[in-house]
Amino acid sequence: MGRAGLLICLLFSLEVAQADDRGGWQALREGRAVLIMRHAAAPGLGDPDGFRLDDCTTQRNLDERGRAEARQWGVRLRDSGITNVRILSSRWCRARETAEGMALGEVQPLPALDSFFALPATERQYTAALRQAVAALEPGSVAVLVTHQVNITALTGIFPQSGEGLILALPLAEPPVILARVAPF
Repeated sequence: MGRAGLLICLLFSLEVAQADDRGGWQALREGRAVLIMRHAAAPGLGDPDGFRLDDCTTQRNLDERGRAEARQWGVRLRDSGITNVRILSSRWCRARETAEGMALGEVQPLPALDSFFALPATERQYTAALRQAVAALEPGSVAVLVTHQVNITALTGIFPQSGEGLILALPLAEPPVILARVAPF
């Protein structure tokens, strides 16, 4: 196959990927999917010694880039026609700040979205609780879930970048059907 043939194949595959993404966004707008995303940029790994859930000064937090990413996510969602949305977040400050930075409404804490990075033996418990919480969402409602890499990887097998989102078909299959993978900013 010559260069022209390769170029045509590449362009066709890009068109198919964009069409798939549009279908994912449409499913999200219609409440037939959920958006699960990793919190925006927060330098470092895990949490420092002395971490306390009730004290953001003891945690790894968003930097300026992360706060800008959160605002950009809000714009992206509004531009995609998503304004009436239920926002659920991990109780970790970096996830909560990401959700709040989107400025789409009240953020509700959901412990099933909390990181289990420091307690890997609890992965199945957290993933089961997350599946149960998603199953309990009001049918047809639009939901955005802000969580951590370990939670998304346990649920989907994908290692997301900071600020990356996945649109998952509802009801959640085992493994979930990924309708779109939304790159971070």
